Amino acid sequence: MPAAKLRCSWRNGRSCGLISDGSVVYAEALWDHVTMDIQELGFKAGDVIEVIDATNKEWWWGRIMDSEGWFPASFVRLRVNQDEPMEQFSDHLEESQCGNEDQAGLGLLLGPGIPCKEQMRANVINEIMSTERDYIKHLKDIWEGYIKQCHKRTDMFTEEQLRTIFGNIEDIYKFQRKFLKDLEKKFNNEQPHLSEIGCCFLEHQTDFQIYSEYCNNHPNACIQLSKLMKVNKYVFFFEACRLLQKMIDISLDGFLLTPVQKICKYPLQLAELLKYTNPQHRDYKDVEAALNAMKNVARLINERKRRLENIDKIAHWQSSIEDWEGEDVLVRSSELIFSGEMTKLSQPQTKSQQRMFFLFDHQMVYCKKDLLRRDILYYKGRVDMDLMEVIDLEDGKEKDFNITVKNALKLRARSGDEVHLLCTKKPEQKQRWIQAFTDERKQVHHDRETGFSLTEVQKKQAMLNAFKSHPAGKPKAVTRPYCDFLLRQKHPSLPTALPQQQVFMLAEPKRKTTFWHNIGRLTPFKK
Repeated sequence: MPAAKLRCSWRNGRSCGLISDGSVVYAEALWDHVTMDIQELGFKAGDVIEVIDATNKEWWWGRIMDSEGWFPASFVRLRVNQDEPMEQFSDHLEESQCGNEDQAGLGLLLGPGIPCKEQMRANVINEIMSTERDYIKHLKDIWEGYIKQCHKRTDMFTEEQLRTIFGNIEDIYKFQRKFLKDLEKKFNNEQPHLSEIGCCFLEHQTDFQIYSEYCNNHPNACIQLSKLMKVNKYVFFFEACRLLQKMIDISLDGFLLTPVQKICKYPLQLAELLKYTNPQHRDYKDVEAALNAMKNVARLINERKRRLENIDKIAHWQSSIEDWEGEDVLVRSSELIFSGEMTKLSQPQTKSQQRMFFLFDHQMVYCKKDLLRRDILYYKGRVDMDLMEVIDLEDGKEKDFNITVKNALKLRARSGDEVHLLCTKKPEQKQRWIQAFTDERKQVHHDRETGFSLTEVQKKQAMLNAFKSHPAGKPKAVTRPYCDFLLRQKHPSLPTALPQQQVFMLAEPKRKTTFWHNIGRLTPFKK
């Protein structure tokens, strides 16, 4: 396609003149486009798209291999030479930007569509501002179009149902309006490339953490919504809400997915902004810091989501333990740090006991294995790790217990007489436990810094679900789901491809085969 034709068409607002002569026009994707609609064309940054229809200023119709669909025009940039391969075009663009004369010539050639680095920065800034405004309208539509209408229909929805479906989207709406106002103050409408918006992300980086609650609740929202959508009256009601608010033709679950996608998109946008910001630009350091900050926010949200998924597994594990005493593990803990078998000695008794230990944040639970069913555990006690210090012992005489030890470590209360002596079979197992105790303290400190905690509702629901899975009258055992939970911890001392029974057996001392041991293997005699 001739450069003059391309330049003319872009200046006319990306109109149908872009491809009026029947030429094939290609565009390069600037960002990933994740589709929510089957009529949209999904692609990744760097993909080459054949533009088929550009009559609409905002949305173009394009093709990638055998897939066709609509895509946002602002997500792409046109190739200058439509005949050369994409690699040659990129090389030509970089070479042309090396010198001022070439850069000026390129700016004339490309027009406002694919100009110099400053214009590219302006494009990214404009895209950020445009998507923020669209997002605010989107949240407003959900608030006014759905939430307000649902609150009026007390005959159809309970408050609990609405909290589950919409989560804290009202809080997100209030925050995003404030965030957009701050962006508008820093936005230079006349010269967008001079805008300094990095500081806005830095000032609000902690506020973005409210997305954690929304993202964690989103799976529950989808489940609740799918149940309601099986009833026709809810289908008709939600469709009426959409039409009344004049919203685009996307189902409610599609609208509710947008905040999840939005928080994931910020690091991508900031990375693109940093790419086209000169190191000498006043906004460079703030954009660089903002990118790291938003990556950390996304990482924190993912971590919290993983932790919440784990509490069901922890609750299931506890429900499988026989003779449980005291408070639930979830009252204080939400993460299994490490697990394995050690020999335990505690004062005043000095009798050695073989126990299975489970180290969580704030506490360590130890259990005894059943003599016949080695996959059944009996609760024997716990240690409050917040009160303990870990001491690495050298092989030899241990003065507190007056015995000779090997591969041992000691847990001693910082105040009080509580002391536990723990021994492993191998030196590497001991070092792994020492590292695990260090990791436990780091986890506790990290949770305090980030403010992570479980709500009472989350704890109670997890325990309720776990006990429902163990009907009365049936023997409880450490079942396969918990085995998978343990294996996912990726502990070096535990194999990653063995069933639960074998995992436990590997940690046991070798023993001679006895009559009772053989009896335990017979299925009719098992508990």
